[in-house]
Amino acid sequence: MKTPLKLALCALFCLSTAALVVNAEIYFEENFADSSWEDEWTYSEHPGKEFGKFVHSSGAFFNDAEADKGIQTSQDARFYALSKKFIPFSNEGKNLVIQYTVKHEQNIDCGGGYVKLFNCDLEPKKMHGETPYEIMFGPDICGPGTKKVHVIFSYNGKNLLINKDIRCRDDVYTHVYTLIVKPDNTYEVLIDNEKVESGELEADWDFLPPKKIKDPEAKKPEDWDERATIDDPNDEKPEDWDKPEHIPDPAATKPEDWDDEMDGEWEPAMIDNPDFKGEWKPKQIDNPNYKGVWVHPEIDNPEYKPDDKLYARKEICAIGFDLWQVKSGTIFNNVLITDDIEVAKEKADAIWKPRFEGEKKMKEALDEEERKKEEQEAKKSEDAQPEEEDEEDDEELVKSDEAHDEL
Repeated sequence: MKTPLKLALCALFCLSTAALVVNAEIYFEENFADSSWEDEWTYSEHPGKEFGKFVHSSGAFFNDAEADKGIQTSQDARFYALSKKFIPFSNEGKNLVIQYTVKHEQNIDCGGGYVKLFNCDLEPKKMHGETPYEIMFGPDICGPGTKKVHVIFSYNGKNLLINKDIRCRDDVYTHVYTLIVKPDNTYEVLIDNEKVESGELEADWDFLPPKKIKDPEAKKPEDWDERATIDDPNDEKPEDWDKPEHIPDPAATKPEDWDDEMDGEWEPAMIDNPDFKGEWKPKQIDNPNYKGVWVHPEIDNPEYKPDDKLYARKEICAIGFDLWQVKSGTIFNNVLITDDIEVAKEKADAIWKPRFEGEKKMKEALDEEERKKEEQEAKKSEDAQPEEEDEEDDEELVKSDEAHDEL
């Protein structure tokens, strides 16, 4: 039987856990469970672009045909522009977590797989590539040279790219991409719930001017000597140093049939001179006047002003897919925007591993089935070849018999 103290502690723990759950905010969640997404999301009608359509699909291979359904790009060489608005929020003083799944089952060669978050100025039917956004996050692939995860923030009217190279996944299976932005101006990027990058916003983006700059008043003294070594003034070039690089071949002889009038004056072929020593240079000695490499003094940058709210977005109320894809087939799903890191991690764990393993198992089975089919087709082709040759032989035999009968 539990003691009163244990009961009290248990109750306190349950209350604190419940409080954490209540305090968690899920600002937006979309799992594309049914076809209702077509009524809730808006396609752009921006002129001058050939837009593609999304279809509701779990793809060619999956873990659960219904639960894995998301929206899939369906037309090659198209722009895609689809967005949805939701209740506005600000992440000031809170964590911001952006998470979703991407499956490039078409073995994508060139195309985007990222999302954009917008403020309330977004007009969904007018959305296009130049529409201002708050954050852009997710994978982008184009050939072997570009396989990166974009993390771009809008700041003072400029889109700032991360100064690090984060490599994305480029296989054909589902992966979970997570961006965590914290109110202490730090961030984390996770793929399949594993941290692949992290750091400070100020250090990894060019939000602010540098804290220090070179002192414009400072100049290197004219007598500052940065040469660690110098020519030895006492070293002299040997008298027999200078030799030609090439000399006539002493073994060469003038051909007997050489005609000076017809062939010109004969000259032996040139060969490398074994005595050639190259350009003479005096040996080096330590420079007695060496002062080291001059370092330009730095001063505080008068244009630098710290900003402890680099992370903060005053207003977020829309999310969109604004992409170009050469080869279609990418499936997007399980979109989540929240302030609760643990909730996001739990959802990612529940989604990714079983789906990835199921997809891999089904894909391998399909590949094996296709391999066997190709083998059977090849065998049929081989088996048919001798029959054709036999038919030709029979025709030749008939013609020979007919010719014999005529004789």
